[in-house]
Order: sequence, then C-alpha cells, then structure tokens
Amino acid sequence: MKQLEVPIMGQAYVLACPDGSEERMIEAVQRVDSAMCKIRDAGKIRARDRIAVLAALNMAFDLIEKEQQIAALPAPAAEGEEQAPELVHPRMQALLQRMDEALAEDGRLI
Repeated sequence: MKQLEVPIMGQAYVLACPDGSEERMIEAVQRVDSAMCKIRDAGKIRARDRIAVLAALNMAFDLIEKEQQIAALPAPAAEGEEQAPELVHPRMQALLQRMDEALAEDGRLI
C-alpha cells in the first residue's frame, strides 16, 4: 500500500492508496477538491466539515442518478440479433446504416 500526500481545499492529506491506483486516486482527489472549492466559493458555507458533507452528498446524488440512467438503458442485443430501431437514437441508426452499406460493398473492414 502506497501513501500519497494530496491537497484538498488547500489542506494536505496523507492517503493510503493501493499500488497501481495512484492515477485514479489523484483523479478522485481532484474531483473532491473541485466539488468542495465550488461550494466554498459560493460563499454561503465556511466550515470545512459542512462543505465536505455537502460535496459528498452532491457526488453521491450524481452517482445514483447515473446508475439509474444506466439501469434504464435497454439491454444490448445478443450477437447476430438486431436491436429494435425505436430503441436506437435516430442519428446512431443513420450512422449504423451508412456503415452497413459501406461494409456491404466489399465485406472487409480493412
């Protein structure tokens, strides 16, 4: 386990980080720092702990919203099975049709 020293809202924190996960941890720190600074800069709240709780709630809400959007997506069609056209965005459907037409000419990708 590696330790990283990172700044969040101007204060240094030492975090334990699994080996090989440093980039993801730094990205997470940057997201938290950005969320907290945005709340602080709005000027209504100054207490660091309250800012952290609000940032965590906002991020959790966004995560739940994205999970629900993903869960609402139709299941992908099995290989060889076409997806119902009404479930595919019209622009995507047009692009898929153009690709099918282009591939039908010689039957090769490359």
